[in-house]
Amino acid sequence: MRAPQNRRVVVVGYEISTSLGHGLERSWERAAAGESGIGWITRFDAGSYGAKAVGEIPDFDPLRYDFISERDLHHWNARFIPMTMALTWELAQKTGLRIDQSNAHRVGQLVGTAIGGTDAYQWNYDRLQDGSPLRVSPFCLPNICDNMPAGKTSMLLGFTGPVMAPATACATGNHCVAEAAKIIQRGDADAMFAGGVEMPLIPVILYGFGNMRALVSSTRNDRSVEDPTLASRPYSGDRKGFVLAEGAGMLLLASEDFAEKEGLPVLAEVAGTHMNSDAYHYTNPRQETIAVCMREAIADAGLAVDDVEYINGHGTSTQIGDKTEIASLRDVFGDRLGSIPISSNKSQIGHSLGASAAVEAALTIQGMVEGLLLPTLNLQVDPEFEGLDFVPEPRKKDHSIALSNSFGFGGPNCCIVFKKYGS
Repeated sequence: MRAPQNRRVVVVGYEISTSLGHGLERSWERAAAGESGIGWITRFDAGSYGAKAVGEIPDFDPLRYDFISERDLHHWNARFIPMTMALTWELAQKTGLRIDQSNAHRVGQLVGTAIGGTDAYQWNYDRLQDGSPLRVSPFCLPNICDNMPAGKTSMLLGFTGPVMAPATACATGNHCVAEAAKIIQRGDADAMFAGGVEMPLIPVILYGFGNMRALVSSTRNDRSVEDPTLASRPYSGDRKGFVLAEGAGMLLLASEDFAEKEGLPVLAEVAGTHMNSDAYHYTNPRQETIAVCMREAIADAGLAVDDVEYINGHGTSTQIGDKTEIASLRDVFGDRLGSIPISSNKSQIGHSLGASAAVEAALTIQGMVEGLLLPTLNLQVDPEFEGLDFVPEPRKKDHSIALSNSFGFGGPNCCIVFKKYGS
């Protein structure tokens, strides 16, 4: 095999779709204002079920794109497919990436998901209930395939480089970004779209998470009973679970020399990455391996732990998840942790599973570009976490090195260090 080229990998752009709005501009505007995108579910009637606070994307209309028709939406009714196509197309347009016969084989995409096209599966299952097998669409199986969003997008934009769909639960987005960076670093591609897309708001998924007590339930003794925006509260003493959300995040990575040659904007560098696994429990995280993951990502960036200026926490708002993450951070950063701002975007937009880390990566970089730390909303700091800075309100701060964490069911961990370009 050829020797790896060890190229520098940069971020030339990103697009997101969250419960704050479709598109980076709208989501960032509201996030920077300290707003929440959490509300009561409207995708279906959840009746009296307690876990009804969710994050719904309020304004995504796939028909606004010329390349998506009513017929397309009928056949391709797994919503993560048109969302991936739309975000990737927007990102190519925004950055000015040129894809033609000369470079198509050097451009690829890694976009993952935790649950895939389960909405399309649900739609077909419901149609089957009339007893006729012919009611199941011939597009059912393609819609369910995790790799179909990237596959359809490659057909739209014409790139023929590596196309894959990693699936590592809530760490998926970071794994896609990290592995795409490695593909570019070693010289197997010049540019990669990387991220995650998740459309999980169907009954079986909401009730499944709710019945395992992973979601916050708005009961009489919960402060979100009248106001769903209070439901997601990472690092608070009364946190009771995460808020399930739709979401999508896509980054465009490139080698530094390719970006310069093509005249692409450069916003940040993927300075260091690391991935490992807990080998411990199917839902509960493990302090020791998470700490190793963070240390190794920082070391991969050629930095010391003292160089990190901001931490975008995984911060799901579950009791054990937040507790384990903070214990891991204390293990890595020691007494200095109190001087490092930590915030959780999930307090504003909910938890979009396989998309969450990609969305958070984009928000982390945009924060460095804008010199702004996004807040951890609804904060009533857990007494066990006293002395730490969870950024209760948006805060101006110039910073150039950030650590973004993600951990998932089954034990996968992936941490990425981003560095503001030119710093």
